[in-house]
Amino acid sequence: MKTRWIFILAFLVTAVAAKAQDTGLKIGYTNAEYILSNMPEAKQIEADLKDYEQQLTAQLESKSKDLETKFQEYQRTAENMIPEVRADKERELQGLQQSIQKFQQDAQTSLMRKQGELLQPAFDKIQKAIDEVAKANAYTHILNSGQPEAGLNILLYARDEDNISDLVLKQLGIEPPPPPAEG
Repeated sequence: MKTRWIFILAFLVTAVAAKAQDTGLKIGYTNAEYILSNMPEAKQIEADLKDYEQQLTAQLESKSKDLETKFQEYQRTAENMIPEVRADKERELQGLQQSIQKFQQDAQTSLMRKQGELLQPAFDKIQKAIDEVAKANAYTHILNSGQPEAGLNILLYARDEDNISDLVLKQLGIEPPPPPAEG
């Protein structure tokens, strides 16, 4: 079924490209991840995100260590506890374990939200530059050729000369890296 949709999409893109020559349609493409990775703020975003992740990890380790300490204390003293106290301690340990699991889930969500907050200004800047390059070069459509596994690649075929990524970098005031040497 997936192959069928890819074939249909490829056919439509080919048909649109053929029709584009007749209608003045000009399609370009770029790779937003490539542009972002060449922006000076990318390193700062990465560092800020890593710091935030380390803070969350430190909190998780602290909570885990606290649980471990209480569990060891429980194991050491459980034989001498009356059943009611033992049951209360077991509920407390289970509650702490559930709290840690919830913290892990919340931390993952928080990390993703933080990543979005840090990246949004850069993506806005990239989008503005793409818009300016598209207008300056009379492109009617710009597609993204990002990572297929990330679901960002909507480009099935493109000519190298229609790649505007380096133009976008220049629009942002960034000198594009030299092309890789062909070996």
